This record gives sequence, structure tokens and C-alpha cells, in this order.
Amino acid sequence: MLRAFQDEHADRIVSHVIAAPETGAGHPEPNEASVTSGRRALALASEARRAGELLVVLLSGGASALLAVPADGLTLDDKVGATRVLLRSGLPIGAMNGVRKHLSAIKGGRLAACAGRSVTFALSDVHAPVEDDPAVIGSGPTVADASTFADAVRALGDADVLGAMPAAVRDHLVRGAAGGGDETIKRGDPRLARSEFFITGTRRDAMDGVVAEARARGYQVARIDAPILGEAREAARTFIADVRQRFTMSSAPLCLVASGETTVRIEGSAGLGGRNQEFALAAAADLGSFGASALASIGTDGIDGPTDAAGAIVDSTTITRASALGLDAATALRAHDSHSFFRALGDLVITGPTGTNVGDVQIFLAGSEDPAYI
Repeated sequence: MLRAFQDEHADRIVSHVIAAPETGAGHPEPNEASVTSGRRALALASEARRAGELLVVLLSGGASALLAVPADGLTLDDKVGATRVLLRSGLPIGAMNGVRKHLSAIKGGRLAACAGRSVTFALSDVHAPVEDDPAVIGSGPTVADASTFADAVRALGDADVLGAMPAAVRDHLVRGAAGGGDETIKRGDPRLARSEFFITGTRRDAMDGVVAEARARGYQVARIDAPILGEAREAARTFIADVRQRFTMSSAPLCLVASGETTVRIEGSAGLGGRNQEFALAAAADLGSFGASALASIGTDGIDGPTDAAGAIVDSTTITRASALGLDAATALRAHDSHSFFRALGDLVITGPTGTNVGDVQIFLAGSEDPAYI
């Protein structure tokens, strides 16, 4: 995003801060480089305010971890511990980011409030409850936030993980809910009066690219416009049911495209994986009934959970090939160990960080064994 902006406006950029995996900032867990980036961003915002300059923020999903400044009384270790609990909680991204904003000194409108005058260009990976909600993308560092400490405590309580939070985090949130915390910036706050926000890319743009390529290869293309959400394994079963209905109505080679962002709720010990790999694994057993077919679930940022993969591909031979290696898909799924399963098969999709993030894309292909369609 910065490279594209520099191509157009290099002569107008006074200074900049980069918070991205390539610079060492952590994802999905924040690290020291994340905090360094966050503090530098706040300092740059203050400099822009003093100079009467415009702060330009190029924002994408992932910024919740890449741009981190712990709230007063909290440490990086507290934030990392909280992130680990959130990632295992099964909470939707909106609720997760509502918690993150109340543990932060930069999220929830605070970066824009520091700058005084800002414009944000955002790539959205937010699909629900309000699609492309600016307050949720990257935990909304430049926009007003309607969530409260009480909402954060309630979400953690509903997910039964409040007690699993680090003690300092739990105390901070409970104290804030009782009126003893510094709330996020709310709508109508004069500190955001000169802040603008624009969406520049969404999951629908990613789907448009898939649709265009599939049509060029001769597929009859259908798309699921509603976002794919919820527990990854359940979402996969719903997706397959939709595929089955559409497949029976199609005579030509079929490509079905969907997108969204699922979650994985982990209880107890678990193996290694990510939501896209778990989605693919949950769908694998059903593909044999479609004849020659394949399904890919891929994170557009190139990062699926705490793994080196963007996702995985399954096809109508996956279960047979796995059995030949002594692998059992159901066992791997119960253990949330999709990464090990697909690594053994050689069916991981590894792209490395892509530099963009508009959520996850699912692509199903069926109806032809002709290599010309692949």
C-alpha cells in the first residue's frame, strides 16, 4: 500500500512509519516491533499535528497485532497473553477487536485523535456484523468506536474466557466497565472532526478476480455473496451443502466462489493449523461424491493462523491419499491438527505474506477432468 502511495505522492511524503510482517512486527500476536511501530505512529501523528500536516493512514486487517501500544498499566506480555486467549476463543472478529481496543493506547480512534487531521485508506477484512465496518478494520485506530469496556467484558464472559485472561488484563477491563477506565473515542468527539475514511478494497474485489479468471478458463461461475462466517468446520459443511445444490443444476464445469472469515474455537490441547486449513479438512470427506473436484480455502494475506501456510487444497482423492499414508482426516480435525495433515500430503498453499488482506477466499471446482480447465 505504501509503495502504491509513494508512486503517486512521493514528493508530498514528509516521513512515514511501516508496521508490517516484513519489518518484524508480529502477527497474529503483537511483539516488540509491533509496539515500536505503534509508538512511532503516535509520535508521527503528534508531529503532523504540530506542523499542521495531514496524517495519511494506509490500513488493512492485521493492524490489530502489527500496530500495538499497551494501555496504561498493561505490558506487551499482557497483550500477547490476551491475544492468545482471543485467538482460541471462537469470538467473531468484531468482538475480538472490541476487546483489543480497550487494551490499547492507539486503537479505537486514538491515533486520529492524536493527529488532529487525518485521512485513512483501508483494505477491509471485516465481514460481520456490519460488512467493512471502519471501527473494526485493524481495530479502528482512526475512527470513532461505539463499543465499551462493558461490551468487552460481556463478550469475554459469554465466550467463557474472561477468567483465562491475564490478571492485569482482566482487572483493567473490569475496572473500566465500572467507570474507572479511559474509554475509546466516541462519535461526535471534536478530536475526530477532521478525520476522513475511505474503503479501497474488500473481499468482493478478490471474488471478482477469481470470477474473471474462472470464466476465462471456461467455467460456469457462481458466487455466494453472503460472507462465509462462523466455526470453520460448520461453515465448511454449509458450504458443501450449497455446492451440492448448485452442482446438480449445472451441466458445464462449475466454479463456485465464496469469501469471508471463519473462526476456530479450541478447547484443551490442540495441534497446529488455521481456519482455512480446518475449513478444507472439514470438507475433504465430501468431495469424492462430486467426481473430479477440488476445493481451496486461502487467506488473502498469505497467513493462516500461526502457520507458514495461506491455506490448503483438498480434492476428490485427498481421503484416499491420506489413508495410504496412515492419516485420518477425522482424527486430525478433532485435534485441530490440519497443518500436519496437509503438510504430509503436500497440499498446503504457501504464498508468504501477500501485503494485502481482504479476508479468506474459497474456490470449488468440479465437472471436468480435462487439464485445460485447471
